[in-house]
Amino acid sequence: MPPSPLRRAWSVVPLRSRVTGVDADTLRRWLADLPPPVGYGVRARPLRYRQAPHLAAFCWYEDRLIELQVPEPFRPWDEKVYVRARRKPGKRIAFQWFSRTIRFRTRREVLRFLYCHEFYHWYLREVRGRKAAAETACDRFALAYFRARNRGVDWAIALPGYAPTSRRRLKPAA
Repeated sequence: MPPSPLRRAWSVVPLRSRVTGVDADTLRRWLADLPPPVGYGVRARPLRYRQAPHLAAFCWYEDRLIELQVPEPFRPWDEKVYVRARRKPGKRIAFQWFSRTIRFRTRREVLRFLYCHEFYHWYLREVRGRKAAAETACDRFALAYFRARNRGVDWAIALPGYAPTSRRRLKPAA
């Protein structure tokens, strides 16, 4: 049986991991049901923290790389994730923020959440051609897909303009 188009698309994505207990094959398996970033690589590395674990990841457009950072030493923790904002009435520009508190129990959950968040930055910039600084939209996308089993999701329908199997011309870095 030939591999699925999504699996074939992931097979060409360069993956590296320096996280203890998570090699590149494990990372590929954990991200296999999520949409791949065409033309970009994915790297996981440890995040050394001083007081408490937190989320950290970057989408390096000039290097064509999504970098995910997993807190080391790892322990479960709660993180407040902001999902939307509403402008408060008045002349002053002020917002009321709405959030959800998420419990991150495993390295897999952290990597999947960070990947979904950074993938949506990539999607907004490379596919939609918009500014990629939409933090609440990226968090909403990550919350919707990081714990779900996405085997039956047609990413071309869920993400308009996205085609995981076609090579696309990427935007210039800067």
